[in-house]
Amino acid sequence: MEFKKIQLNGFKSFADKTNFLIENGLTGIVGPNGCGKSNIVESLRWVMGETSAKSMRGSGMEDVIFSGTSNKPSKNIAEVSVTVENKNNEGPVQFRELEEINVRRKIEKDKGSKFYINDKEVRARDAQMFFADLSTGAHSPSMISQGRIGALVTAKPTDRRAILEEAAGISGLHVRRHEAELRLSAAENNLKRADELRRQQEKQLTNLRKQAEEASKYKNISDEIKKIEAGLYYLKLLKIERQYK
Repeated sequence: MEFKKIQLNGFKSFADKTNFLIENGLTGIVGPNGCGKSNIVESLRWVMGETSAKSMRGSGMEDVIFSGTSNKPSKNIAEVSVTVENKNNEGPVQFRELEEINVRRKIEKDKGSKFYINDKEVRARDAQMFFADLSTGAHSPSMISQGRIGALVTAKPTDRRAILEEAAGISGLHVRRHEAELRLSAAENNLKRADELRRQQEKQLTNLRKQAEEASKYKNISDEIKKIEAGLYYLKLLKIERQYK
């Protein structure tokens, strides 16, 4: 699979719909400082599923929406889409028969963001897994920003492993493994909580049995007292009858 086009609309400094075509060979974007070159890289990271506003150089995710200038009003919606060409029928199984795949992310003020694959709404996890299966993603080592080279050179072995996994094309498997481990951990925690609840229920059941036994004893003793009291009243009645005869 190959990236062929990036389309931005209302994203950061790109107020109007803007297309960037990725042709065969090396595609470069040249411009002075502050023209928005970094915004293009960030748009690619954003549409791949970036969830950290700090990574997007903002205090909140809605900061990616065009905030307006003296000549143009602000916008309420930002949208970025990436077109991926699939001539060799590669990538995730569910998309192998498609020659072109479009992944789009849209954010609206006070409503959050949504992901779409070929205009069908999907979860953020689905979009992230799509790019992970392509051995790329929002945190891919292949997306190099300022200072990134030095960070890669001095990276720890665990960080370098991510580069090797991406080169080997197993990033998607690694992400799925991590997700499976999280699910197993959550299942273990649920089992522990269930075991604690079971023990609490057993203690409550023991207490209820004791209370039931005490209640049963109380009932039996109360019945005996009533019988004795009834006998005493009967004897008193007999005594009273004898006195009046």
